[in-house]
Amino acid sequence: MATDSVVPGGNPGLVPDELKHEPRSKGLTTPRKKKPKELAVITECCTGCAGSPACVEYCPIEDCMFWVPDEDHPPFGRIQVDPILCIGCKKCTSKGPDGSFLDGCPWDAIAMVDTVEVEKEVGVMPL
Repeated sequence: MATDSVVPGGNPGLVPDELKHEPRSKGLTTPRKKKPKELAVITECCTGCAGSPACVEYCPIEDCMFWVPDEDHPPFGRIQVDPILCIGCKKCTSKGPDGSFLDGCPWDAIAMVDTVEVEKEVGVMPL
């Protein structure tokens, strides 16, 4: 597992900085204190919101959410989440308790997935 993206003063991320394009989330750079039970995972429904994604603005963690261009279909792209930086706060999602809607993703393209399931794909993550 590669961990060569570093947030200043924070934990190294899973995705290298050179693969993270703007827009990128801004905010806290301190390391997370514990591994979250769930992590945000972007589904195939992500449209990238034409380069102005709502979810990125709501993410409170520096470089956790970022734009990834679609190499085959420029200028289109999508958003990705760095699982090592995600704190599981759900601020980027559009689903709240009891089916209520929040201000995050307008396309319902973000799923909260058990950390154990994500680790099956990316390997065991540090805190």
